[in-house]
Amino acid sequence: MKRILLLIVIAGFFILRAQAQQVAVKTNALMWGLMSPNLGCELVTGERTSVELSVFGNYKPFGKDMKMIGVQPEYRYWFNGRPMTREYIGIAALGVSYDITWKGHVYNGDAAGIGLTMGYSLNIKKRFNIEFYGGFGAIYFRQKQYYAGDNFEDFESNSGKRANAYGYKLLPIKLGVSLSYIIK
Repeated sequence: MKRILLLIVIAGFFILRAQAQQVAVKTNALMWGLMSPNLGCELVTGERTSVELSVFGNYKPFGKDMKMIGVQPEYRYWFNGRPMTREYIGIAALGVSYDITWKGHVYNGDAAGIGLTMGYSLNIKKRFNIEFYGGFGAIYFRQKQYYAGDNFEDFESNSGKRANAYGYKLLPIKLGVSLSYIIK
């Protein structure tokens, strides 16, 4: 959780330094399809650059025993010479805290990662865009992992804070189809 707060502070620093000419509010339709509400904001920081910050979460999607909350900051470089139009490449980070029960296993922990993204923003109207993007990166996770019927607390020390599973995985770090409204 401390890493998630660190990512928010870092993203906030970049946002405060930005002299934004354009601001967009956006949401990822694919995440809504997975019953994960989300909201993002993108600020233009230069002639070819922008910074985006998205937050998301869910609670028992499709009736499954799952809770998640996360943040995704991203720095984007636009090839067109005009931010929020056409193709871009970016560096995205991910911070998430989760508690998931899946097929008799419980996963409770935090994850943080960084990776490269690519995308395309299609202008529909003057203030409305649809973005298609995907990214791949390395994600570090630290979690308590056990069977759903076990009493994990009987076997742990340090007031339930100890993780028994951790490591790195190469995974998709960002994937979506976003609807974007440009405010100014």
